[in-house]
Amino acid sequence: MKFKTNSEAETSAFGRFLGEQLRRPVTILLEGDLGAGKSVIARALARGLGVPEDIPITSPTFTLMNHYSARIELYHFDLYRLADAEELIEIGFDDFAHSEGVALVEWPERLPDREFDHLLVQIDRLSADCREVEVRACGFETQGLLDRLQKWLVTQ
Repeated sequence: MKFKTNSEAETSAFGRFLGEQLRRPVTILLEGDLGAGKSVIARALARGLGVPEDIPITSPTFTLMNHYSARIELYHFDLYRLADAEELIEIGFDDFAHSEGVALVEWPERLPDREFDHLLVQIDRLSADCREVEVRACGFETQGLLDRLQKWLVTQ
């Protein structure tokens, strides 16, 4: 599924809808260059999951993982500064990414292995306001989520 957003508000609306649609544990990989909109989607997804508005949602660039309580626990990873795969073991990535929560991973290109069920969200910055977003279900468990996202897109 591929579509364009023409403002930060539209990109955020997608992220919020995605968060609202999550009903069970899932791993979501957010790919895109610096400034593409990964953090916009991450903040909106957290709100869609029910993280209260008074809790700031920040990229865990230096801590690698932030945890947020919501109707489904959210584990937000930012692997930009990941030095090597050993750090993933130290922070318990596998425990969180395959747990009873939502694992949201920015910079998943740094993962040594992606052979697990996940939803891939690729964001390309076309201009200051315009983004092209491609969403792919990588595995059986995420196909239903992708189907709901496609129906939402038709109504927008």
